[in-house]
Amino acid sequence: MKRLHLQITGLVQGVFFRAHTRQEAQRLGLRGWVRNRADGSVEAVAEGPEDALRQLLAWCHRGSPGARVEAVEERWEAPKGEFHVFSIT
Repeated sequence: MKRLHLQITGLVQGVFFRAHTRQEAQRLGLRGWVRNRADGSVEAVAEGPEDALRQLLAWCHRGSPGARVEAVEERWEAPKGEFHVFSIT
């Protein structure tokens, strides 16, 4: 079990990026959250198996239909086990 903290920049707000991220994370069996940031980026924290987290990371580089991802900052952390679902906040 690992934890992945992401910040995604580009055209990622107003294109259902958060909803698609939640759908992908749920499909992968991950727990955590995704939210819009005031600076126009999207931030996400996910916990689960490393393979599933890497799949979510790859998905974030592509993004939802209509999104134009410019960059994805990733930070791997120790899991805290604080999530029960993957939600939009």
